[in-house]
Amino acid sequence: MHEIKKLIPEFVFTIYHRSLSWLGAQLYGHPSKKIKVVAITGTKGKSSVSEFVNSILEHAGYRTALASTIRFKIGDRSQPNKLKMTMPGRFFLQHFLSKAEKDKCEWAVVEMTSEGAKQFRQVGIHTDALIFTNIAAEHIESHGSFANYIRAKFSIGEALVASSKRPRVIVANADDEYGPDFLGLDVEVAAPYTKSYAEPYTTSEDGTEITFEGTTIHSPIPGEFTIYNMLAAATFAQAFGISLESIRAGLEATRLIPGRVEPIDVGQSFEVIVDYAHTLESLQKLYEAFPNRKKICVLGNTGGGRDTWKRPKMAALAEEYCERVILTDEDPYDEDPELIVNEMADGMRTSPKIIMDRRRAIAHALELAKLGKGDAVLITGKGTDPYIMRANGAREPWSDAEVAREELGKLLGDSQSAATI
Repeated sequence: MHEIKKLIPEFVFTIYHRSLSWLGAQLYGHPSKKIKVVAITGTKGKSSVSEFVNSILEHAGYRTALASTIRFKIGDRSQPNKLKMTMPGRFFLQHFLSKAEKDKCEWAVVEMTSEGAKQFRQVGIHTDALIFTNIAAEHIESHGSFANYIRAKFSIGEALVASSKRPRVIVANADDEYGPDFLGLDVEVAAPYTKSYAEPYTTSEDGTEITFEGTTIHSPIPGEFTIYNMLAAATFAQAFGISLESIRAGLEATRLIPGRVEPIDVGQSFEVIVDYAHTLESLQKLYEAFPNRKKICVLGNTGGGRDTWKRPKMAALAEEYCERVILTDEDPYDEDPELIVNEMADGMRTSPKIIMDRRRAIAHALELAKLGKGDAVLITGKGTDPYIMRANGAREPWSDAEVAREELGKLLGDSQSAATI
């Protein structure tokens, strides 16, 4: 099938996907015209910003819908996203917006990705606002080049320009190289944010504190990226006249974002963190968020059939920041998983610990921490991904967070049993 696709001209796929998007909007009566929609795009931070924005809107009294990598929510009903797609096709988003409008939601928060934009899934969605977080090298092989990846991201901004809504608002990270391009979109309101807007700010293993418009706002989520994510949501809310009190309350109420610097705590004496970090930049920022911890790092982070260039670089980065590195399997698809891990190991100066079974890799990291070899276990790459993707489309149900809890339970149970002997 893949070989047949190569024989079909690209413009045929363009017509096909655009037609599907247009047909979906027609079929469901253009629901995005009847509800306010904020789109969120960027390489990193989309899901966290989505959760912050949703919380602010709820604290401001709005009924909301949310479609993200983490979950799908309409009003009071929420379910995990188990589709392995942030922007599902085949009319999914139009149907989602239609259900949100019928549920009397006033705002829909929608993550938009380059992969979705490549198939024109943003077409026919009339947005009121777009939040742009950042751009880093990612999905290069899928798009054919970094320039194509940037073009796909920017097409989401063009969808805002094409929207029938007024006013149209672009919120963009002005510290990012591509922020000015998004802020230059031909819309009514351009709202930039930079880290300096949060001064004075602090971030440590215990959380993050920013100052926004003279108000101090605290989050238990650590890391410089949290400063940016909070600012993105706050700047959006300010642009739509939401009160500073609702902004503060919404940000502070978001105490945990599944799969994003998610703490796993069952009473152990060391930290365990599950995080989606899947780019060099996001992995480095995660490691830097725990500067005073001896880190034991479980690293997959490089799935099959994509971005092979980053495999040795990710492992080299882990070796630089972590006391111990355990390389393991993660979404090999149709590639040989051992080949992927060996390509990662090529980037390391020393021979790494390789445990292909991901559960065993996590269990080993926890055992090392229990023995005092480190005081933070960082499990990266999957986040809330519900499957390990294997050859021929096979899916192995998976949850890093649940596996970590189960293995911690075994460790603590063994310790308690030993203490009673």
